[in-house]
Amino acid sequence: MSKIVLQATSELKSAILRAVEKAQAAGGLPQGETPPFSIEVPADRSHGDWATNAAMVSAKAFRLAPRKIAQLITEHIALDGTFFDRFEIAGPGFINFFLNQRFYSEVLKDITQSGASYGRSDFGKKEKIMVEFVSANPTGPMHMGNARGGALGDCLAAVLDAAGYDVWREFYVNDAGNQIEKFGASLAARYLQLFQGEDAVEFPEDGYHGDDIRERAAEFAKEHGDSYVGAGPKELKKALVDFALPKNIAKMQADLKKYGIVYDEWFLESRLHNDGELEETIQILKEKGLTYDKDGALWYRATNFGVEKDEVLVRQNGNPTYFAADIAYHRNKFAKRGFDRCIDVWGADHHGHVARMKGAMDAVGLDGSKLNVVLIQLVRLVKGGEVVRMSKRTGKAIQLADLLDEVPVDAARFYFNMREANSQMDFDLDLAVQQDAQNPVYYVQYARARICSIFKALAAEGILPRGCTDEELALLTEPEEIELIRHLSSFTGEIVAAAQDYDPARITRYVITLATLFHKFYNACRVKGENEGLTAARMYLCGAVSTVICNVLSMFKISAPESM
Repeated sequence: MSKIVLQATSELKSAILRAVEKAQAAGGLPQGETPPFSIEVPADRSHGDWATNAAMVSAKAFRLAPRKIAQLITEHIALDGTFFDRFEIAGPGFINFFLNQRFYSEVLKDITQSGASYGRSDFGKKEKIMVEFVSANPTGPMHMGNARGGALGDCLAAVLDAAGYDVWREFYVNDAGNQIEKFGASLAARYLQLFQGEDAVEFPEDGYHGDDIRERAAEFAKEHGDSYVGAGPKELKKALVDFALPKNIAKMQADLKKYGIVYDEWFLESRLHNDGELEETIQILKEKGLTYDKDGALWYRATNFGVEKDEVLVRQNGNPTYFAADIAYHRNKFAKRGFDRCIDVWGADHHGHVARMKGAMDAVGLDGSKLNVVLIQLVRLVKGGEVVRMSKRTGKAIQLADLLDEVPVDAARFYFNMREANSQMDFDLDLAVQQDAQNPVYYVQYARARICSIFKALAAEGILPRGCTDEELALLTEPEEIELIRHLSSFTGEIVAAAQDYDPARITRYVITLATLFHKFYNACRVKGENEGLTAARMYLCGAVSTVICNVLSMFKISAPESM
């Protein structure tokens, strides 16, 4: 909550508790501790600005009807007039409170004084949280699911940071194991085919068939010619992987940087193999009696931890499975690097992996409940009302790079963060490039640009933004003004709620509503009026709106242009 909302909440809570004590002293209420109660904003603001369920939750403890308790509380309540001036009982026993003008004035002063830090809080108490997201397989280009996961993961990290957590962004690079073996075999086949012909060299049945494999093989051939044609299979595959993998990773880093995403670390899976952590993790499971041999493979007793079937840790050929490496990686996050909580952003097709990974953390002696997974549903690209699956440029499935060639980064980041991760979404390519109010990111940016335009026009008349007295701010009494300030006051609380729910889309919805309320205010209330004090106050309000819009957009790495 913002400083002013916290003060107001504290004032109200103290007043309610004092009223209960007075009612007990007077004999109206029995002695006893008041159960925890909430203070919330009612859905219908005509019922009051804030409401408490104190009487409802106390009914059992005090053995009285909630409405009777509410009457006794209100008989003894004494508001000091700082932020509230009246109250009433509603329904079966809710007590509704009405904010006074000072609250709204203090909110605007808080925003103006806090500036770029308004909305930030220490709610998270610097708890160390890692957000691991995208982590696309480096054997090929990133796809549309990675585009949505990238925006949501990065914005989630931003929300957690604003809510006071110590946040670390990480990309896990699967540069070891079975997929790299396939990658090398695919590259080797394409390289040999360049010199010996496609009919002469059989392509692996389970190989990677994309054009990117052909391109990397051709680049290698251009650099090395046919010097590796006579090399042994192992030497050839290693040379090709050592050549191609860094290029693929560098391309991923460049695409994601263009998308506004910069990680604290690109963690290589090969580290787990080379440093012995993978073997160490498997040994822990062995020592706990959680493994067994079957059909020449080493199995993990996953069913001991609530999942349906046991899992292979080491294959018959002696190679650890992806799952084994994943256990070691998550153990590294918690046990080796000391993160208090880890959030993985995965595609919805990984939903079956959630329980077994949480169980595996319990199995190695850690707390699986501290591993949280955000599952992302599919996204469909739509153009001209029709679903688009292929890139016009390549004729292949659309990649992240294709999307960023066609759509502004601002629009992509905003759009992918408009819906909760667990909901499917359509991405309208036409709408994303429209320069009008139908485009949500344009609509929000335009609200800020409109404020800049208002200030520019007034400056031409010699009227500049300035500080306001309490008396001037008290002139902001129109319903559109009050509604706008109320919404501004909730920004910090919205960030905290978004962080708690792992739902950064909540902040995108918040800023769209803020833009709507500003446009509504602008249409109803003339900023420059005959009263100089009211003009100054409305400019002060406009400045506060501009600050909060900029704070949202900068948090999500979206530009906030001054003119459009």
